[in-house]
Amino acid sequence: MSSLQEIFAPDGLLARAIGGYRVRDQQVEMAERIAAAINSCSVFIAEAGTGTGKTFAYLVPALKSGGKVIVSTGTKTLQDQLFNKDLPMVRDILKAPVKIALLKGRANYVCHYHLEHAQADGRFLTREDAADARRISIFAKVTQSGDKAECLEVSESSPVWAHMTSTRENCLGQDCPNYKECFVMQARREAMAADLVVVNHHLFFADVMLRDEGMAELLPACNTVIFDEAHQLPEVATLFFGDTVSTAQILDLARDARSEAMTHARDFLALPEASKKMEKTAKDLRLAVGLDAGRFSYGQLLEKPEFAPALKLLEEEVSNFAALLETQAERAEGLEKCWQRALELVQAIGHWQKEVDDGYVRWAEAFTHALQLNSTPLSVANIFRKQMGGHPRAWIFTSATLAVQGKFHHYCAELGLGDPESACWQSPFDYEKQAMLYAPLGMPEPNSFGYTDAVVEAAFPAVVAAGGGAFFLCTSLRAMRRTHELLKAKLKDQGIDMPLLIQGEGSKNDLLQRFRHLGNAILVGSQSFWEGVDVRGEALSLVVIDKIPFAPPDDPVLSARIEQMKQQGRNAFIEYQLPRAVINVKQGAGRLIRDESDTGVLMICDPRLLSKPYGRRVWQSLPPMKRTKELKDVLDFFARRNGNV
Repeated sequence: MSSLQEIFAPDGLLARAIGGYRVRDQQVEMAERIAAAINSCSVFIAEAGTGTGKTFAYLVPALKSGGKVIVSTGTKTLQDQLFNKDLPMVRDILKAPVKIALLKGRANYVCHYHLEHAQADGRFLTREDAADARRISIFAKVTQSGDKAECLEVSESSPVWAHMTSTRENCLGQDCPNYKECFVMQARREAMAADLVVVNHHLFFADVMLRDEGMAELLPACNTVIFDEAHQLPEVATLFFGDTVSTAQILDLARDARSEAMTHARDFLALPEASKKMEKTAKDLRLAVGLDAGRFSYGQLLEKPEFAPALKLLEEEVSNFAALLETQAERAEGLEKCWQRALELVQAIGHWQKEVDDGYVRWAEAFTHALQLNSTPLSVANIFRKQMGGHPRAWIFTSATLAVQGKFHHYCAELGLGDPESACWQSPFDYEKQAMLYAPLGMPEPNSFGYTDAVVEAAFPAVVAAGGGAFFLCTSLRAMRRTHELLKAKLKDQGIDMPLLIQGEGSKNDLLQRFRHLGNAILVGSQSFWEGVDVRGEALSLVVIDKIPFAPPDDPVLSARIEQMKQQGRNAFIEYQLPRAVINVKQGAGRLIRDESDTGVLMICDPRLLSKPYGRRVWQSLPPMKRTKELKDVLDFFARRNGNV
């Protein structure tokens, strides 16, 4: 096979196969460093700015390595793009004899057993749900993979999928009558036989911890692990290295047990009655923390007089339910599985109530209809380092946003990586010409009343000058809703015809498609639009960030981490809160320039960017755009771009 220099050369394999391909020194250097890390089975961290071509920079050496490779991505969307587009293209160009596979979590595959049960129960309440169930049933007969992403007739967010897929709790495993035709097992077999497997971070960690999703067998045989969008790893690892138990699991158990009883224990009338009683107790626990959604520390929960008695009662009800299920467990595999699930839930609820060690924090998150009890590690460094031990292999971490002022100390400390080889490659784009960073003067303090009103007031002239094509990235849902309300009023008052979109009106992909198609729209979004969004051309030429996105200090996990670092004599703000905020700002800023021909303005309204010493660390971590505090410079920028000067 050709050398890396020959593959990436101006007249090389990539250039001959891809129209408009340009050689980028950053891409070639990155590919060489990754190849060296793979050969030496070492750890390598690479930050590669937008436009570097990092996907090809890791795929080429991965496909050339000759060993088994796992590529883990930040999202299922990126996972699908890699598997369906980028990976086959590079493999074909290199003529690499490499077998590839896609592996997702079990909730992404149709389950024959649950599909049959759901249809037999007739449990769909609306005509639309019943129609979706029929469509999934037809899909299950013709699909090769069973992957719900391929069932285009049914939205991935349809509630029906929960009835047509399995979970770790309700999968019957080898006892399932449909085991031989199981799509999950088929995907795992293909992954085991493949040379390169594409997974996502959630699957990677769920499996490393639960030994459930097929990775437990994959990892020992693997020579290289590549994490793309690696900035998400600390957050995902924290989620999976802790313990959770939710009222939703209890409601699912009640539903599944009733379904199994209807088929296999119709004469046992005590079971449906007990399941309804258990459901009510689970719902009462949710109500015990109040009607509002939110996060609560363990101390805050104990201050709510109804919480502790409601939790104790739920533990008793689940225990009683387990005892009932035990008497019927021999009648069917499904009933036995429900019994085991009930025992696990009793254990999990009991474990959460016991005192945990200093390294963990207990807290709860209330959703609209569910309450989740969590026990979360304050640091994942030791646990993650332990997972990396054992069999020698290469570990590659790459993203456009990992460093703070070119340094990886914060990231390495979070994941316990020590002091590995690392490199930072700037974007090849000409930010000096293509973009401007605007920090308006005279903004009030970010926590002051009316701050969002001031943001919209300051940003609106820039929106008009840009002719739309604007993202407003808000740090809270409340600010997002207020921003949308104010923009709507301003557009109406001034008689300006610009489409106004807001997160939640449709799926993320639908909103982005509409935004691109309209060309002059304004999109107001919160956390999910800060990253993983790619809009090229004039459809997006203004990104407005309302505040530096510091995590709320009253978050139970963050406040416990801050307290622990204080006790260790460390500065939690400088070592932890600020680096995380910088990486988030870099993600938001990365939405603006996606191509060599893109132009635009990044507007950060937060006055702390200018007034606080740490503000310098934020803007020095951003690409080298022209910087201004004057609105006139922004108006001139857009006037020049629009040919009005």
